[in-house]
Amino acid sequence: MSLTAGVVAVQGDVEEHAAAIERAAAVRDREVTVREIRESGIVPDCDLLAMPGGESTTISRLIHSEGIAPEIRAHVAAGKPLLATCAGLIVASSDAGDDRVKELGVLDVSVERNAFGRQKDSFEAPLAVAGLDEPYPAVFIRAPAIDSVGGADVLASWDDRPVAVRDGPVVGTSFHPELTLDSRIHGLAFFENDAATTPALEEPR
Repeated sequence: MSLTAGVVAVQGDVEEHAAAIERAAAVRDREVTVREIRESGIVPDCDLLAMPGGESTTISRLIHSEGIAPEIRAHVAAGKPLLATCAGLIVASSDAGDDRVKELGVLDVSVERNAFGRQKDSFEAPLAVAGLDEPYPAVFIRAPAIDSVGGADVLASWDDRPVAVRDGPVVGTSFHPELTLDSRIHGLAFFENDAATTPALEEPR
């Protein structure tokens, strides 16, 4: 069965997320069609969603003004997977720590913006992630940290701070998994419980 994947495309690494989804699906011999979401009416047709990084205040403003926000909430309420990365994590959270961000509240965490430094402080780290056999090459760019975890499960931490969590069908990361050819985070978010998943298969890094 072919899947429809949506990438919230109001800002951020849209093409990179689309490519990562396609790689993760190919490893599992799944067919996927990726659609870019800039207006309402597309999310209800999607089986899975990605919300990229970028500027959290801009993403928040646009998904609400375009009527996308309630559709994302309904998507999650229906148990469909959402991967929210970096600024996407901030917008998906229950507490963004910033009055300018209108949170979606689909990920029960509070966050601290730019907790790991500004653009010049970007770095890559080998991250131990629950569910992955080997470290993941996580790329941190103006990355937020997760201050507190409510009902979410911590999947990975760096410098003693959570940087990847799962809350039901939602996976949130402080880092940018779309900026590496290793698509295991997308696989973890979208295909972990997929009957077609073959754990022995992994993408080249």
